[in-house]
Amino acid sequence: MEVVATDQNFKEEVLEAKMPVLVDFWADWCMPCRMIAPTVEEIAREYEGKLKVCKLNVDESPSTAARYGIMSIPTLIIFKEGRELERIVGVVPRSVIDEKLKLYI
Repeated sequence: MEVVATDQNFKEEVLEAKMPVLVDFWADWCMPCRMIAPTVEEIAREYEGKLKVCKLNVDESPSTAARYGIMSIPTLIIFKEGRELERIVGVVPRSVIDEKLKLYI
């Protein structure tokens, strides 16, 4: 299950999470974001209980996007214990995301 992260709940949902978190920084108008969305949804289902998946709309939560220096979307960031561990920018094959996730789960 994907959680909607915002400027207001980012600390609680992501930084204070008890398990690793994959955050998908995206926007409605971004076609590459729409291309990777089904992959992110699959990951959310398949890693349920081991990984929290959040989607953060950069237009609706510009402060958090700016804090993490999001310059292009989609950007996927893996967080654990409140720290950024890995960043994946752009549309990449599912295997690339899985490889990165396995390092932290």
